[in-house]
Amino acid sequence: MDFSAVSSALKTIGELTQEVTSLWGVDEQVEGLASELRWMQSFLKVADARKVDNELIRTSVVEIRELAYDAEDVIETFSLKVASKRKGGFSNCIKRSACFLKEGCLLHQIKSEIEKITARIKELTRQLKTYDVSKFGVDGEGPSSSTERRVSRRSYPHVMDDNIVGLDKDIKKLVPVLLDEQSECRVVSICGMGGLGKTTLAKKIYHESQVVGHFKHLAWAYVSQNCQERKVWEDILSDLNILREADKKMKVEKLAEKLSSFLEKNKCLVILDDIWNTEVWDNLKPAFSARETKSKILLTSRNKEIISHADKNGFLYQLQCLNYVQSWELFQKIAIPPTNSPGYKIEEKMKELGEDMVKHCAGLPLAIIILAGILATKYPSLTEWLKVSANVKSYLKNDKGEVLRDVLALSYDDLPPYLRPCFLYLSHFPEDYEIPADRLIQLWVAEGIVSSKQEEGDEGQIAEDVAEGYLLELAERCMIQVRERDIATLKMSSFQMHDLMRDVCLSKAKQEKFLYIADQSTIGRVRRVSVHKFIPLQCIKSPRLRSLLLFDEFLPNEEQENILPLTMRSYFDNHEYDCNPLVCFVALLMISVLETKLRGIWKYIFNNFNFLRVLDYERGGEAGCKLPNDIESKSESVHVPNVLWRMQQLRHLYLPEECSRKTKLELGTLRNLQTLVNFNTKNCYVKDLINMTNLRELEIRGSFSIEDFNTEELDKNPPIIQSKYLHSLSVINDEGRIDPRHLAHLLLSCENISKLRLDVEIRRLPEYHYLSSNLAYIKLRRCKLEEDPMPTLEKLLYLRMLELHEEALIVKEMFCCGQAFAKLESLSLKGLNNLEEWKVGEEAMASLQRLEIQKCRQLKKLPDGLRFIATLQELKIESMPKTFKDKVEEGGEDFWKGGHVPSIIFHDCD
Repeated sequence: MDFSAVSSALKTIGELTQEVTSLWGVDEQVEGLASELRWMQSFLKVADARKVDNELIRTSVVEIRELAYDAEDVIETFSLKVASKRKGGFSNCIKRSACFLKEGCLLHQIKSEIEKITARIKELTRQLKTYDVSKFGVDGEGPSSSTERRVSRRSYPHVMDDNIVGLDKDIKKLVPVLLDEQSECRVVSICGMGGLGKTTLAKKIYHESQVVGHFKHLAWAYVSQNCQERKVWEDILSDLNILREADKKMKVEKLAEKLSSFLEKNKCLVILDDIWNTEVWDNLKPAFSARETKSKILLTSRNKEIISHADKNGFLYQLQCLNYVQSWELFQKIAIPPTNSPGYKIEEKMKELGEDMVKHCAGLPLAIIILAGILATKYPSLTEWLKVSANVKSYLKNDKGEVLRDVLALSYDDLPPYLRPCFLYLSHFPEDYEIPADRLIQLWVAEGIVSSKQEEGDEGQIAEDVAEGYLLELAERCMIQVRERDIATLKMSSFQMHDLMRDVCLSKAKQEKFLYIADQSTIGRVRRVSVHKFIPLQCIKSPRLRSLLLFDEFLPNEEQENILPLTMRSYFDNHEYDCNPLVCFVALLMISVLETKLRGIWKYIFNNFNFLRVLDYERGGEAGCKLPNDIESKSESVHVPNVLWRMQQLRHLYLPEECSRKTKLELGTLRNLQTLVNFNTKNCYVKDLINMTNLRELEIRGSFSIEDFNTEELDKNPPIIQSKYLHSLSVINDEGRIDPRHLAHLLLSCENISKLRLDVEIRRLPEYHYLSSNLAYIKLRRCKLEEDPMPTLEKLLYLRMLELHEEALIVKEMFCCGQAFAKLESLSLKGLNNLEEWKVGEEAMASLQRLEIQKCRQLKKLPDGLRFIATLQELKIESMPKTFKDKVEEGGEDFWKGGHVPSIIFHDCD
């Protein structure tokens, strides 16, 4: 049951009415409202803990949420009005009789609205009390919070895995078909019912070393049920690194021609994931019409008829269900944690229960994964496993077609109350959307779905930490699929939902009136709206709207072209307009009309949605409008008024890249700030950083100098950073050098960072003791180091990823000796124009998995020590001289150094 809305309302009441209620004389009404809400919260917690399943309770949840939102709206309205009166001179206003009457009417109105809401809650409470809540122990305080969340947390290795079982034979059959250049087969299809593992198999093939080495380019596109040809083609062109800004403005027919031409001339593998029917293929095939080509297409589908329709010589591979042995192996990988104890065996009774539950999953990998994810959160409690086993028998039938639906329903019903609104919130995002973890966490916190109010044992965690834990729990339960991880911390960066899990999410969100996904119809009283495709925002008529997420432009191309009778893009494409007065006039007229329309849209949003907490506009950088590049104004410096210091609850601040000279901001009051981007000491005060004790990410762009810096006694300078949470630091300066002493002192203050990016001329790397011992990722660019940095960097024991790019160093030789870089997994060398020789010792870089060498055109050969790195899986050589490539290829004089690497990729070597 979702009682986050009740919790949010209680929090708002506590925060916003602490001072004003007694002043205005509504404290009695507000406390009565809060008391009813607390009882409702307690009832829901206990009913959920005791698994009270009653139709009245289920149908009441939606009404409870709405009542809580209404209560929050009234309190917020009340507080804002009081605040505005205070600002306008409250005491003077009271002295005037007319104004006194106005305030009296407002007071009466507020009291009346609170009493109406309280009465509605009391009536609902009366109905719920007929179910003998006393036996549940509801006494106004509710159950112990420790029952809501697991007290201890353990590592879940399956969150890191691909959960691949039984696919080796499938890979062995499919890869040779894709590599066969003599065959007339151009389209290979993996078919099977939903949840069988088609996408997982396709991903495994996509990363297979033989495939990566054979094809010059690889691309992946999610097609999905609501296929948009332009988006699919643009995704493929982007993966092929040939998507240009101009391509986004060309007609779809020209876009298809460009892709078709590229596939004809280059050996590419394109994976089209989840094609639903032959009509979708017919819409996409203009981009795949090339006949004489060595490119191949691998598609996944639930419809096996597509393959014969797409290619009469196509290869159909029907994926089968797992056998019992494979099913049990997959189940154990997820549900039962690995142990280092020799001879460890799962308790016999638990094994018996597990085996019995696996049988109900009918060999469907997704069903097994979801069920095992539920049980993983309850291991090693036999009692909890018995409860799930009982539910499995009541939920799951023998019909294989219904197994997945029933397991997915069970996974939602098993969620603890605090996770349900978090899961339902995922229904905002379009199908196959890769959801950034940080963005979602910010949305949860902004809406009050997750707060910093802590349960027992979680003292000191801020809301974002709690939210991160919730997201991990959804991953532990296998309800989301991790896509990307942070290179330094290995925390989740982005994830997706399986389309079947998303169907459950959408269904539950609709059932509980949690969210409305916009179409062209008028949208009435709703709290959350998600817009996947363009609609006129004037269709939204909900004054109580709390969140609005937009995934499309305010004005798509078709709408822009309808604004003026001229086909502007065609006109611009066929005229020289740099000096043509008529064209300039038409361009200015178009801009004026578009800007007027856009201003109207923004005005509508801010005038009609007074309770809006979240406005997330994915394409905000374009302001909903794309114009020809030549008539867009150049980037100019922005003046930011010195008002940000008042926003003391601000958590994330992204300043403009270029602030005007008259901007000087005081930020020392922003103690809750977690993200600060584009900070510099030309527009800000370095001393203000000391007060940002919750700062987690800092990006300095431009000038940086420390005020009153003691250059004589460096150790006498006070620390710049006081936040123990700071994990990421970037220093970027295109204007010139930074004083190395100031940089060293900054780094000395950042003792806990795990990510460091230096994109600035420094000439010499600070000594080792200035660098955080926790560093796992370092990127150096344009540093122009005059000494080999490796003797310093090799002392960082936890360094896993190192990138040296574009004149990071200007020395001719680089050495990695002894047992240096023991944990380094990835090394990228790009644009090191002076580097001629690189030496690697026999025991150095013993964990290296990926090595990339690009545009290091003076480098004569691979280091001899590369042959000793048994862990190396991928060697990518790009934009290097042909002589270098010839040495590395089979038969070349350097092949003995890298011949053991499974995947060696060459690209654009001349």
